[in-house]
Formats: sequence, C-alpha cells, structure tokens
Amino acid sequence: MSIGVLALQGDVREHAMALRRLGVDVVGVRRVAELDRVDALVIPGGESTTIDKLLRAFGLFEPLRERLAQGMPALGSCAGMILLATDIVDGAAGQQTLGAIPMTVRRNAFGRQVDSAETDVRWAPDGSVMAATFIRAPWVESHDPAVEVLATVAGSSGRDRVVAVRHGVCIATAFHPEISGDDRVHRLLLELVP
Repeated sequence: MSIGVLALQGDVREHAMALRRLGVDVVGVRRVAELDRVDALVIPGGESTTIDKLLRAFGLFEPLRERLAQGMPALGSCAGMILLATDIVDGAAGQQTLGAIPMTVRRNAFGRQVDSAETDVRWAPDGSVMAATFIRAPWVESHDPAVEVLATVAGSSGRDRVVAVRHGVCIATAFHPEISGDDRVHRLLLELVP
C-alpha cells in the first residue's frame, strides 16, 4: 500500500510521520506521475487558497479531481477539508474545491490564529474522546444526508459544530490529527484502501 501526502504546502511532514508510524509507504505528491502511483491521498492542513493555486500551477487540480471521482480514498485535514468540500462559505474570490464530499464548509470558522485551541471531541466510530487541535479551522455548515458525521464540538452558540465527516472513501477533519499522536483518523483512511 502506498499513501500519498500532497506536498505543496502545509503539514506534509507531520502526516508522513503519522503514516510511517503505521508502517505505510509514503509518497510526497507534487506531480501527476506521483499521484498516479498512490492508493490514497492525504491533503494536509495549510492555507486552502494557496494549496488550490498550487494544485492548478502544478497541473494537479484536474487529475486529482478525476482520481477522487473514480473512488480514490482521501483524507483532508483543515485546509484539506475545505478542498474536499463542494461549497465554501467565506472563501477567497475564485477559490475552487475538488468537490469530493457533498458539504458546505465555513473557512476560518473558529476565528483567527489567536483563537486556535485544543479541545476534546467525541469520535463517533467508537464513541471515545479524542484530543483535537484546531488552527484557523473550518467547520461543516451543512452536508448531504449521505455524509456520516464522525465528530462534533460544542459551538459558542450552544449548537454542536460538525468537525469530522466521511463520505464513501473520503474523510475530512477540521482539526489536525497529524499532530496529536492519535492515529485513529489515519487508521480509518487505511481501512478504506481496497
């Protein structure tokens, strides 16, 4: 099994380390030939508008969109969640998404960099508590009924906010599982690889 980590910007090294701890061959993906070699892809946290522009500059945007449409498993964390969504609230002018998960996400929903925090979320697949780090994170505003909610966090309005989802073989988290030392999210991705 070979798992790619989109290596254009963001938490590339941290995701690669988490996957290597699980015994997986990791490929940094910067070119179409590298994308073609992997069984699944991680789209790391970083800056979603920058990653979008770099995907297009490196000629990866359409090939990646096609691989996702063909059923390639993927994990998007933070900026990766934004890129996997079909729609964005508060996106930058001209910002595009890969449209792999039928959901609308709000960019920078938890606030600015100074509002970044670590909190516990309930991980729905096993009902356990998971430490989650949010850094200028999005949240899911709405989603198709076919989207499975994996984790929520209490919002300031008292309303729970969706912060992790799964749709088919794609997973998205608003938090950064690669820096927590908890491998449940990465293990779930590996379970989705045929």
